[in-house]
Amino acid sequence: MNDALPLVLQVLPGAWPASNPLIVFGLLLAFGVLGGTLAARIRWLPSITAFMALGLLIGPSGIGLLSKEALLNSRILVDIALGLILFRLGGSLHPQRTLKNRRLVVTSVVESLATAIAIGSLLMLFGAGAGVAVLAASMAVSSSPAVLVHVAEELHARGTIVEGAKALVAGNNLLSFVFFSLALPVALLGAQFDVVGAWALPAYQLLGAVLVAAVVSVLVTQIARLTRSADSHYRFALVVGAVTLALGLAKALEVSGLFAGLCLGIGCRWLQGRTRLTRIEFGGGGDVFFVILFVFAGAKINLMQVWEVLPLAMAFVATRTAVKFVTVYLASRAYGVSHRSATGQGLLLVPMAGLAIGLVQTSTGLMPEYAGPVAAIVLASVAIFETLGPPVAAFALRYGGAVPVKES
Repeated sequence: MNDALPLVLQVLPGAWPASNPLIVFGLLLAFGVLGGTLAARIRWLPSITAFMALGLLIGPSGIGLLSKEALLNSRILVDIALGLILFRLGGSLHPQRTLKNRRLVVTSVVESLATAIAIGSLLMLFGAGAGVAVLAASMAVSSSPAVLVHVAEELHARGTIVEGAKALVAGNNLLSFVFFSLALPVALLGAQFDVVGAWALPAYQLLGAVLVAAVVSVLVTQIARLTRSADSHYRFALVVGAVTLALGLAKALEVSGLFAGLCLGIGCRWLQGRTRLTRIEFGGGGDVFFVILFVFAGAKINLMQVWEVLPLAMAFVATRTAVKFVTVYLASRAYGVSHRSATGQGLLLVPMAGLAIGLVQTSTGLMPEYAGPVAAIVLASVAIFETLGPPVAAFALRYGGAVPVKES
């Protein structure tokens, strides 16, 4: 018995086991469901806010059940969740029909340019360099698709205000990545990159993501055409596979996976034909991804970082909110949209999260020292937007008349 004891001890772990993606996955879902249950019992509390609150509780800024390393190693879970949401959002944009929608194009371009100019000017006023200002300004253009999609589904919101907001958010994210690709050479030149490399790298990332999306779009829409009405339940699995494949190829080729996911949705909408691949309902399977995304977002909030740059982050939030709301409202009213619908659509563009975080990671990977100030400002602002975004979106949908009376 004594001889066997050392052998047993060799099998047992020598210390408390480190977290791995499976442990993180389980904790995110368990505490996410707990948050959703609390939200169901507290009528005024949006479920996203509850998800994030529980995430903050178990994250590094809370009781520490999830460490920074564990969250970093489990990033793939969030990439898939965000990729699916961006796919769905991209599916709301049919390229030909979108370009013919003058109101949508004008509103999206004017609002995006105004946001970028306002945020860039604000940061330079606070003493930021040109590289930091243009990068952060391009990220500020993006809006959160996850908040819009989840809150709209939770409230059973329908109608033109929801579809219009989805198209505007998709346009925001598309233009945000284009602006980022144009801003990146300025920052890279400031970080001592050569001229050719400073322009070639953003062009490669932009065109590479589009190419990945195009190839995967053709593949999955051809497979979808083989399915019949009785096989429609397989289409959700096909979409998950398509998004995962696009993310994997993007990572292998070192291009933007998030932009590839958005372009994948646009490509599938263009090529889907009778399959209506971009119109599938995520159902209970989709809830898993939403829960993971928002609990993870709460766990990632760094309260110390937010506190350190709080004045600038608050100015960033106030400026971006005001510019987005005013420009969308005025442009919508100019095209004959009602006051309530214009107000609702303007407010639905306020939340900011996923793509901005992805662009921060891209800039940090290319120039770690130079991107530090960008990360601090943008991530602190994202933490504020993620906290305020869900109740703002819920109010916007109710005020705009998109929510059925029984849900109001």
